[in-house]
Amino acid sequence: MNTYEGQCHCGAVRFRLRSEPITTGMRCNCSYCKRRNAVMSSQYYDPDHFEILSGEDDLTCYHWGDVMVNHYFCRHCGIYTFHDAIENPGTGRVNLGCFDIDLDSLQIRRFDGADTWQYLD
Repeated sequence: MNTYEGQCHCGAVRFRLRSEPITTGMRCNCSYCKRRNAVMSSQYYDPDHFEILSGEDDLTCYHWGDVMVNHYFCRHCGIYTFHDAIENPGTGRVNLGCFDIDLDSLQIRRFDGADTWQYLD
């Protein structure tokens, strides 16, 4: 297991992820994800693999559409940090851009959140 430490742009929100080496990411084509253009983790992580180190009070949550997902972002710099699904709170995906990793080296999967809720590739 690797340990990845991430943060929002201004550094107010810091978090840690324990994961196998990150080699893939995903992009969703729903209207919200398309506009924020984030590369998210390909998998959901359990709470025992994810820890907020600081700035929990600096997070705010956005609900879109069917309100199935809690999208958390820093209320100071606006960076999306992670999200969890309402039906499985605490288990979430992270914004891989918050970590010091080369996003261009990742295999990026495309997810059809606009229509089918399935991977496109």
